[in-house]
Amino acid sequence: MRAGGIRSEKKIKIHRRILGTFTALLFVSFLITGVFANMALELVEAVETYDMALAQHIYGRANLVLFALIGVIFFIAVIATYFLSNSITRPIEKLDKFALNIGRGDFTPNNFVFREQELEDLNSALNESVRRLGIYDNEQKTFFQNASHELRTPLMSIKCHAEGIVFDVMDPKQAGETILQETDKLSDLVTDLLYIAKIDNITTAYTREPVNLTELIRGCASRQQALAEKNNLRIAFDFGEEEINLTCVQDLISRAIDNMLSNAIRYAKAEIVLSCHKYAGLIELSVKDDGEGIDAGTLPHVFERFYKGKGGHTGIGLSIVKSIAEQHSGKVRAENAQSGGARFVMTLPC
Repeated sequence: MRAGGIRSEKKIKIHRRILGTFTALLFVSFLITGVFANMALELVEAVETYDMALAQHIYGRANLVLFALIGVIFFIAVIATYFLSNSITRPIEKLDKFALNIGRGDFTPNNFVFREQELEDLNSALNESVRRLGIYDNEQKTFFQNASHELRTPLMSIKCHAEGIVFDVMDPKQAGETILQETDKLSDLVTDLLYIAKIDNITTAYTREPVNLTELIRGCASRQQALAEKNNLRIAFDFGEEEINLTCVQDLISRAIDNMLSNAIRYAKAEIVLSCHKYAGLIELSVKDDGEGIDAGTLPHVFERFYKGKGGHTGIGLSIVKSIAEQHSGKVRAENAQSGGARFVMTLPC
């Protein structure tokens, strides 16, 4: 038998129980009808022959049989209802308790096994929800722990230099410059934290719309052109002749491009190349720099939150890129280009 047939067979077990119960009651009903029909015929014959003694005897026997059958039916109904209700309510009570535990923050999967496929499917769905909620809960705890540590570092530096100014043990101008730098760093960090919290919010709904990716990439490059020129860098483009459109959340994709470009500006020596092409139903968007590339120890961790490699900033920018790619059912990878430098590639479905 095929797997689909086995699944269908399992899914009607509970229906068979209900149907079996009502079939038994229906059979008893037909039996009662037959008995009373037979007695009715005997009663009619007795009346027609004016045999009143026989008629009274049949009448009394009918009452006796009626009460006996009512008792049998009541007994069958009670037993059937008890077993049927238990077979339905017991697993539902288990799932109800499991759902209450989820509401209390207990994300431990259960090992229940149900004979009814409908309940087994519900149990599997709850276990999958628990698994995802557990992952989300752990990620949030780690996120806040790391965020607290990253926020504490610039705050302590600001406090230290402010005290140096107050107690006249530091040059006010030099300390002020450090405070401004740390404040800018703190501001960028808070912005990134708020952004990644918004992306990861499981209740956030985004509006998607068709976007011309090449125009979007040029816009991102234009916003960071001044910073690139300050670092003596040239931004080049590698686009095909075909216009590439993507239905996406424009703000998120724009932020992902900005983050990859900012990262490239930090490490490039002379040139950054932004490319966008379509291959076999997939859009490949990449940012390549001509820097030293990514060392082998750092490469597997570049998209992890708060991981800062050599010359890293906050350790959040590239993790935002990864989250945005996943929000669009895509992927992002980092690699060292054959011609030298690092290359970050985001692949998105059309």
